[in-house]
Amino acid sequence: MIQELSVSDNGIGMSEEFQQHIYESFARERSSTLSGITGSGLGMGIVKKLVDMMGGTITLNSKLGEGTTFLIRIPGRIATLEDTQPKQADGVLLQPDFKGVRILLAEDNDLNAEIAVTLLEEVGFVVDRAQNGVACIEMLSNQPDHYYSLILMDIQMPVLDGYEATRKIRRMENQQKSDILIIAMTANAFAEDREKALRVGMNDHIAKPIDMNKVIPAIRKFI
Repeated sequence: MIQELSVSDNGIGMSEEFQQHIYESFARERSSTLSGITGSGLGMGIVKKLVDMMGGTITLNSKLGEGTTFLIRIPGRIATLEDTQPKQADGVLLQPDFKGVRILLAEDNDLNAEIAVTLLEEVGFVVDRAQNGVACIEMLSNQPDHYYSLILMDIQMPVLDGYEATRKIRRMENQQKSDILIIAMTANAFAEDREKALRVGMNDHIAKPIDMNKVIPAIRKFI
């Protein structure tokens, strides 16, 4: 299967001589002073390298005063079901064996939450979302024991942050709930952030943005 992308303009065009150099770095037929068009002359060289990396081709047809047409052709294939499944960095398929495992996701950012829920549900998790630490504690308290298997806890949240929410959960009288698995999922990715997460009672620490190649192994250590 070949994908084709054609881009045309009705601009100033290029001479046949310059067309031989268009993919060279910093190559420009006219300076910005003459053409009135700003640019560094790097764009087409970058495009050519990207097309080459994908095993494709790029051709052009241009005439002075009439414009230019670029045609990019990229080989591809229809993805199989296996291609769509999350894999580890070494390419080993991560089998989606978490069907029915319920996660409580504490995340205040709507976009981050939407992405996380989509990725987690793709491997079988059932996900409920809390928008802050207070809501997270309330949702955990209001459900039966063992309703949630784990909490993915953001750190920087309004009302009650992830650290304090974890402290309060660990102090719950109901031991079935106070012992729930809690994994920090946060942009705070330094060693001291991980140490603090463990110190307040979290079981593990995963850096954002969410990467299923890291999330799944972290969860598998406990489930």
